[in-house]
Formats: sequence, C-alpha cells, structure tokens
Amino acid sequence: MSNLNTESAVLDSAHVGDIRGAFGTIRHDDIAPRTGWLQRLKTLMAILGPGLIVMVGDNDAGAFSTYGQAGQNYGTLLLWTLALLVPVLYVNQEMVLRLGVVTGVGHARLILDRFGKFWGAFSAIDLFILNALTIVTEFIGISLGMDFLGVPKVVGVCLAAVFIMFAASTGDFRRFERFSLILVFGSLLLVPIFLMIHPPMTQVAHDFFIPQLPADGKLSEVLLLIIGIVGTTVAPWQLFFQQSYVIDKRITPRFIKYERADLWLGIALVVIGAVAMIAFTAQVFAGHPEFGNFTDAGAIAAGIAKYHGRLPGVLFAVALIDASIIGAMAVSLSTAYALGDVLSLKHSLHRKPGDAKGFYLMYCGLIALAAALVLIPGVPLGLLTNAVQTLAGVLLPSATVFLLLLCNDKEVLGPWVNKRFTNVVTAVIVAILVLLSVILTSSVAFPDMSGETITDILIGGSIVGLIVAIAVNVVHAREAVDKVGQAANDATFTQQMMHAWRMPPLGKLKPMVLSRRNRIWMGVLRGYLVVAMGMVIFKVVQLAMA
Repeated sequence: MSNLNTESAVLDSAHVGDIRGAFGTIRHDDIAPRTGWLQRLKTLMAILGPGLIVMVGDNDAGAFSTYGQAGQNYGTLLLWTLALLVPVLYVNQEMVLRLGVVTGVGHARLILDRFGKFWGAFSAIDLFILNALTIVTEFIGISLGMDFLGVPKVVGVCLAAVFIMFAASTGDFRRFERFSLILVFGSLLLVPIFLMIHPPMTQVAHDFFIPQLPADGKLSEVLLLIIGIVGTTVAPWQLFFQQSYVIDKRITPRFIKYERADLWLGIALVVIGAVAMIAFTAQVFAGHPEFGNFTDAGAIAAGIAKYHGRLPGVLFAVALIDASIIGAMAVSLSTAYALGDVLSLKHSLHRKPGDAKGFYLMYCGLIALAAALVLIPGVPLGLLTNAVQTLAGVLLPSATVFLLLLCNDKEVLGPWVNKRFTNVVTAVIVAILVLLSVILTSSVAFPDMSGETITDILIGGSIVGLIVAIAVNVVHAREAVDKVGQAANDATFTQQMMHAWRMPPLGKLKPMVLSRRNRIWMGVLRGYLVVAMGMVIFKVVQLAMA
C-alpha cells in the first residue's frame, strides 16, 4: 500500500478521460487547486449527477406505492422511519462512491475477485432477478400514471420504453446525464402537491422525529411495510449503480468531496419527496372510506383528484411517470454495468451501441421484457410492487456486509479504507436490518404475537447488536495496534498522495484471506438469506390469497 499507483485498474478504457458532466467539463489533466468560491461552484456543477440520480431514482414507482400505502393506511405515524434512514443512505452510498473513485472497478467485479465465484455469481444473479422485478414495477407505475391521464396502457408503456432505451443509447454520456437531471428536477412536482393539500406541519414534524407504531392493524403487516420502506429507500441496486456510474463519469479521488456534496443534495431531495408523499396521502384519505384500504398508486392519484381537485391529481400522476422512468433507467443501467463488469464486456455510456453491443443489449432487453410483462392482463400490480420493495429490504443486509468488507480491504482501498466510526455505524445498521427481518420472521411464524413481545425483541436485539458491534470493533482495534509499522506507514499519506492513490490492477492484488470469524459470519449470512427470503415469499402469498 506504500506506493502510488500509475497503472489503471479500470476494465473499460472509456472510463478514463475528461469529466463531461451535464453542467460542465473538467479536463483529465486539470490538477489546479480550486481556491475561489466560483471555481468550486463550477467544479461542483461539473461533478453533479451521480448522487442526485441514484437518490431520486430510488423515489421510483415502488417508493410511490410504499410511501402511499404508509400514508393511506397509517397516516403519518411511520414518518420516523425516514429520519432513521438518512444516516443509512449516506454511509452506504459514501462507501460505494469511495470504492468507485479509488478502484475504477464496479461493485460486482470486486465481489467476484475478492470473495470468489460463489459469492460473485450469487451477487450478480441476485441483482439481476431483483432488478428485473424492480423494472417491472417501474412500468407498473408508468401504466398507472398513464391510465389516470387517459392514455391507453399499451401506447403509454411502449412510448416510455422507447424513450428509456433512447436516452441511454446515444453514445453521449453528457446527453444521458442531462436527460436524467431533467427527470430529477421533475421530482420536485411533489412539493406543489404538498402545498396544495397542506397537511398539518406540526403533526408531520412530530411523527418525523418521534418513533411510534400504529395502534391498530396487524403488527406483522406493519413490519412488512416498514421493511418495504427500508427496501425502497435503501435498495441494493443503488450500491451497484453509484459505484459504476462515478467510474463511467471518470470521477477520481481528487473530486470526492464534491461527489459527497452531490450525494447530500440527493439525500435531501429523496427525503423531501418521501415525507411529502406520506404526509399528503395521509391528509387526503383521513376520515374517508379509502383510509386503511390501499390498492395502488393510481388509486392515490384518483383519491387526490376526488378530494382536492384535478390539478394535484394530474401532478401526482406526472410525478409518478417521471419517477418510474428515471427509476427504470437507473436500475437497468446498474444491471448492465454489473454484468458488463463480471463478463468483461465494454460497458460505458461513452460508447455507441455498435461499440458495446452486449452492454446495450442487456439494458434494452431488460426494458423490453419488463414492458411486455406489464401488458399481460391480470397481474396483481400493487402487491407485486410492495413485494419487490420488501424483498429488497431483506437482501440489503447481505449487500451491506460485502460493502463493509470491501471498504476494510487495504489491497482495494489502501489509505481510503473505512475509519473506525464508519465501521461501527455500518455494523449497527446491519444489525438493525437483520433485526427487522427477524421480527418479520417471528410475526409470520407467530401471527398472534403481542406488541409487548415485539418491543422486547426490538430492545433486546438492539442491545445484543450494539454489544456485538462494539466487541468486533475492539478486536479490530487490537489488531490495528499490533500493526504499528503499517499504521505508521499509513500516516505518511498527505492529501496530495491520497488524491493520487488508485487501486492496482486486479491481477496484482494479493488474494483476500477471510478469517475464521468472517467465514462463520458469511455462513450465517447465507442461512439468514434463505430463511428471510422464504418468510417474505410466504407472507406475500398469504396476503395475496387473503
């Protein structure tokens, strides 16, 4: 780790060159310091994009459905989940953007090379299946929005599919990013809807900061929805997309602080949109027969129009279509990037379709398949959408575990490895996510379990998780103290050296050797995934039959 690497580890030569963002260009050889506020603003404008797209892209059709269900069925009582997810969003996405700018290699390929073929294949197949289902939900959102606007389903879905394919297939990265950022700004349509419906701000603020569970309703269904909120707000595809997109944009460690600012802007937009949806949906249906009887996002648009006028209903439908399109673009790209990485194909938006056939074939193929599935009559749209978000919430702990291990791998990140605080926070996050899944499993196995029992599990599990997290980090601290020579060597890195450090080519990395403790945890993780996924599928089928 002591040498500064001049060899590039990037897998596609198109990932090296000038940064050509939507709002500016930074030359590849531009190493001048940014001293004045105007220079820094210009740099930020050129970097702006990955954080905004990945965050707003996750306020997609699934988010509209999940947040809408939370508001329509339980009012604003679940707003607090969004406040708790803010640090989760930042910690997870900061780690992947750091991996991207330092390594130049996508998330799926790093898992394959560092953890072996089994986990590499598992992550790629898992991502492909979950993303394919997620893209279907995006077209469900498009069809529901178009239906409200009076556009025939076949016409609306086909036009949207063509636009999504065209937006990414021009061979011009800047053009794609401009398309995407127009859609990002379109998400702000939720703000005027909020102002028109005007939910009580005092209640919204109270429920955002004070955790509580609804007094009525089945506890297992409430927990299923909470896990769905987690899954739609912090989805696994985001990790793969953000890492690959910053690589494709050619962002290097020199500009990481600007990319972190871009990420914070995206988090702000996603939280504003989510809070607005839950709050105005709660206000629309409060005291009406539809309250507690969520069906889908199309019914929310109809309810808004019924009780507050046609204009906010139309704005909601347009916002739904806008969110579904950007979601479909981002999720499809994350899949194409990941498979391109694993299969060593050319995979860059800087390349034209003829120069990266496999990459664009995967991207367009997923879009075409999802659009076709949505046009099949009789598909339970609302249930499928929420099932996908819940499954994403269950799979998130495994994705976060891989992310945490990679960000502590000095062969991969060198001086950019996680600080102790990040490790502690991430360990707590993983513990909480697993705890939610354990509660879901328990509520399925024991449907009559009382709220007091759930509270006991939450408190007990939180204490155990905290103790485990502290113990693990104490052990790591002792190991770090034993490596005094290495620590002293790390301390010699200046900011300039940090900016110049890049991961060596994958073939030159020392193999990762997992400790017995980590191998045990990986085995536990595998068992957890099997049980948790089985319980989610069982619960969803149970709800469908009911």
